[in-house]
Amino acid sequence: MPEGNHSTLTEFVLSGFPGLQPQYESLASAVLFLVYFFTMIANATVLFLLVTDRSLHKPMYYIILNLTACDILFSTTTLPKIISKYWFQSRTISFTACFVQMYFVHYLGTVNSYILFQMALDRYLAICRPLRYTLLFKTSTVLILSVTAWVVAKAGALMMVIRAYPLPYCASNIISNCYCDHIGITSLACTDRAAYSIPAFVNAMIMLLGPLAFIIFSYSCIIIAVLKIANVQGRLKTMSTCSGQLIIISLYYLPRCFVYLASNIGITFSADMRILIIMLYSILPPMINPLIYCLRAKDMRESLLKLFRRKTVSHKVQISAMTD
Repeated sequence: MPEGNHSTLTEFVLSGFPGLQPQYESLASAVLFLVYFFTMIANATVLFLLVTDRSLHKPMYYIILNLTACDILFSTTTLPKIISKYWFQSRTISFTACFVQMYFVHYLGTVNSYILFQMALDRYLAICRPLRYTLLFKTSTVLILSVTAWVVAKAGALMMVIRAYPLPYCASNIISNCYCDHIGITSLACTDRAAYSIPAFVNAMIMLLGPLAFIIFSYSCIIIAVLKIANVQGRLKTMSTCSGQLIIISLYYLPRCFVYLASNIGITFSADMRILIIMLYSILPPMINPLIYCLRAKDMRESLLKLFRRKTVSHKVQISAMTD
């Protein structure tokens, strides 16, 4: 069939978890809602601390500010629709809305990857170039890198949408996922999708593996630098400054790399297992990341404790005023 904007479809259907029995749909929606609720609360708290506490106005925390904003936007892009599918039986998404969601899924995923690159750069300079850290990694540097990440990431996602939107979609309208993504949409096109999927795959690999290559390089240098420290306590203390970032980076990259490698070496999953893995690496990091910030970063812990103390004192003053 020749290419062109002559699709007969006006909407898509998100399959969600195909094997999920109807009696468990309410439970699934409740779990997804709780994940979304805690993600919003946790990230909003971190955002509030970063904005209001001047002691956190440092380059590293500006990177976390970007990651927090990205996590909020990504969760808001993906979760409400799948929650409404199971909660309100709203299974369909309009043709245009699906492409808008696809754009933000890939755009925010790319931004996230660039932000993790900044995190690795921060630790690399702090440990391997400590004397030049304050000179090289200033607030202005983080601002430039962050703006660049948010702007440059638009190109790849926009290219995917521009190339996929005009394809003829005239067969099945069921997307085998919980949200609209490039593979899920273009696999429904009534045309040879190789010319579209290969450039999209190359772009995804560059966006994913480019920052990952630097992350591996930077942490290899960090490990070598740490091993040169004679004091065991010094080694542990230095590595502890990286532990939070390593957990965040692992949560983002390891499941994605596993899925890509498995598909290329012939490991197959059931549809439900594949979608479950995709959802786990999509929705869990935004919920878990704030816990890592607050538990692993001393400044964040202290800022959070100060917030709780202020709330407690304020509550006691209110109770005292009411009883007087």
